[in-house]
Amino acid sequence: MVEFLDILNIPIQLLYYAPYHSKYNPIEGYWGILDQDWNGGGAKLVDVEVILSWASNMTWKALYPILSLSKTVYQKGISLTKKAMKQVESRLQRNPLLPK
Repeated sequence: MVEFLDILNIPIQLLYYAPYHSKYNPIEGYWGILDQDWNGGGAKLVDVEVILSWASNMTWKALYPILSLSKTVYQKGISLTKKAMKQVESRLQRNPLLPK
Protein backbone atom coordinates (compact mmCIF):
# COMPACT_ATOMS: atom_id res chain seq x y z
CA MET A 1 0.00 0.00 0.00
CA VAL A 2 2.84 2.38 0.82
CA GLU A 3 4.45 1.78 -2.59
CA PHE A 4 1.11 2.41 -4.29
CA LEU A 5 0.73 5.72 -2.48
CA ASP A 6 4.25 6.70 -3.44
CA ILE A 7 3.43 6.09 -7.11
CA LEU A 8 0.26 8.18 -6.91
CA ASN A 9 2.03 10.87 -4.91
CA ILE A 10 -1.08 11.65 -2.89
CA PRO A 11 -1.66 11.52 0.86
CA ILE A 12 -4.16 9.10 2.30
CA GLN A 13 -5.60 9.10 5.78
CA LEU A 14 -6.45 5.72 7.25
CA LEU A 15 -9.25 5.45 9.76
CA TYR A 16 -10.06 2.28 11.59
CA TYR A 17 -13.43 1.27 12.91
CA ALA A 18 -13.59 0.52 16.59
CA PRO A 19 -14.13 -3.13 17.49
CA TYR A 20 -17.79 -4.20 17.36
CA HIS A 21 -18.84 -1.16 15.32
CA SER A 22 -19.45 -3.00 12.06
CA LYS A 23 -22.60 -0.96 11.42
CA TYR A 24 -20.34 1.83 10.14
CA ASN A 25 -18.49 -0.42 7.69
CA PRO A 26 -20.41 -0.86 4.38
CA ILE A 27 -18.83 -4.24 3.59
CA GLU A 28 -20.34 -5.63 6.78
CA GLY A 29 -23.81 -5.12 5.29
CA TYR A 30 -22.96 -7.62 2.57
CA TRP A 31 -21.46 -10.10 5.03
CA GLY A 32 -24.63 -9.95 7.11
CA ILE A 33 -26.76 -10.81 4.08
CA LEU A 34 -24.44 -13.65 3.08
CA ASP A 35 -24.37 -15.01 6.60
CA GLN A 36 -28.16 -15.01 6.94
CA ASP A 37 -28.69 -16.81 3.65
CA TRP A 38 -25.89 -19.33 4.08
CA ASN A 39 -26.90 -20.22 7.64
CA GLY A 40 -30.55 -20.41 6.62
CA GLY A 41 -29.83 -22.97 3.94
CA GLY A 42 -30.98 -20.69 1.12
CA ALA A 43 -27.77 -20.95 -0.87
CA LYS A 44 -26.08 -24.23 -1.69
CA LEU A 45 -22.49 -23.22 -2.27
CA VAL A 46 -21.34 -26.21 -4.27
CA ASP A 47 -18.68 -24.55 -6.45
CA VAL A 48 -17.02 -21.23 -7.26
CA GLU A 49 -19.36 -20.44 -10.17
CA VAL A 50 -22.45 -20.80 -7.97
CA ILE A 51 -20.88 -18.63 -5.26
CA LEU A 52 -19.92 -15.86 -7.69
CA SER A 53 -23.29 -15.96 -9.45
CA TRP A 54 -25.21 -15.77 -6.18
CA ALA A 55 -23.02 -13.04 -4.69
CA SER A 56 -23.09 -10.89 -7.84
CA ASN A 57 -26.90 -10.71 -7.72
CA MET A 58 -27.26 -9.69 -4.10
CA THR A 59 -27.80 -6.07 -3.12
CA TRP A 60 -27.34 -3.98 -0.03
CA LYS A 61 -28.83 -0.47 0.07
CA ALA A 62 -29.55 -0.82 -3.67
CA LEU A 63 -25.86 -1.45 -4.46
CA TYR A 64 -24.41 -4.49 -6.18
CA PRO A 65 -20.95 -5.77 -5.23
CA ILE A 66 -18.11 -5.81 -7.72
CA LEU A 67 -16.67 -9.31 -7.80
CA SER A 68 -13.60 -10.93 -9.22
CA LEU A 69 -12.09 -14.32 -8.61
CA SER A 70 -8.46 -14.33 -7.64
CA LYS A 71 -6.58 -17.57 -8.09
CA THR A 72 -3.38 -16.10 -6.73
CA VAL A 73 -1.82 -18.09 -3.92
CA TYR A 74 -0.16 -15.74 -1.47
CA GLN A 75 2.76 -16.68 0.69
CA LYS A 76 2.09 -16.84 4.40
CA GLY A 77 4.21 -15.37 7.13
CA ILE A 78 5.56 -12.41 5.17
CA SER A 79 6.12 -9.36 7.33
CA LEU A 80 8.21 -6.23 7.40
CA THR A 81 11.39 -6.07 9.40
CA LYS A 82 11.30 -3.76 12.41
CA LYS A 83 13.49 -1.29 10.54
CA ALA A 84 11.19 -1.26 7.50
CA MET A 85 8.10 -0.91 9.70
CA LYS A 86 9.66 2.07 11.50
CA GLN A 87 10.16 3.74 8.12
CA VAL A 88 6.49 3.23 7.29
CA GLU A 89 5.31 4.36 10.73
CA SER A 90 7.42 7.52 10.49
CA ARG A 91 5.19 8.60 7.60
CA LEU A 92 1.93 8.07 9.51
CA GLN A 93 0.20 10.86 11.34
CA ARG A 94 -2.34 9.84 13.92
CA ASN A 95 -5.43 11.94 14.49
CA PRO A 96 -5.08 13.20 18.07
CA LEU A 97 -8.87 13.09 18.54
CA LEU A 98 -9.08 9.35 17.91
CA PRO A 99 -7.95 6.79 20.47
CA LYS A 100 -5.01 4.62 19.47
